[in-house]
Amino acid sequence: MTHCLAFCAALTSHHQGEDAGMFDRLLDERPDLAATIAKLVEDHGLITSILSRVGRLAAEAAHSQDPALEVIGRELDGLTAIMESHFNYEERVISAALDEGVADTGWSDLVFRFRAGTG
Repeated sequence: MTHCLAFCAALTSHHQGEDAGMFDRLLDERPDLAATIAKLVEDHGLITSILSRVGRLAAEAAHSQDPALEVIGRELDGLTAIMESHFNYEERVISAALDEGVADTGWSDLVFRFRAGTG
């Protein structure tokens, strides 16, 4: 479960970096992507909600005589479905925009945590 929670934390951090860095920069250069970015930010909110539920359920299951793994499994199935759709959509649309040349003004540090001491 520790690996799952670490992944969830990393995913949340990545999405926060996209929302606070990359998407703002993209909107500066590509205002035509406003609806796409709004959809991706909405997805991030849904994913965050599921991750919060998974964390809460995992904490409850750890202190229970009968862990509710089935409920956690359903939440993870929902998370998987949303993430697959989200990443496929993001890959098609945002990657194409980045490939066209969006100057990196430091937003990649927020998204990918490349520099030591970030994250």
